[in-house]
Amino acid sequence: MKVLLLACWIVGGLAGTAAVANDGEPTQASCLASVAAARELAERLPAGDASRYFAERDLQQALTEAGNGEFDDCLEWAEQATVEIKEHRHTLKPGETLNVRPAEE
Repeated sequence: MKVLLLACWIVGGLAGTAAVANDGEPTQASCLASVAAARELAERLPAGDASRYFAERDLQQALTEAGNGEFDDCLEWAEQATVEIKEHRHTLKPGETLNVRPAEE
């Protein structure tokens, strides 16, 4: 599912956006590459890991920014996710769980 979502972003976005900018501005391609790299790092952590959870939220925001054409912001969110994963900022004590509420609440 994640691969399909990423493929849709790439195919849909490249049709309307140049893949390389001459003035050094971030592009959708560079943004999506950063998101993919950060997602690969996140998937190495256990599914219930708090840092993985927060990194995945950052990556969702990065893709939202990319969808809005804000590729510089996308790169910042992808970088924030990468730092979250590498520094492992959020940890849970043994027996603790992350209480994530459904979106409806």
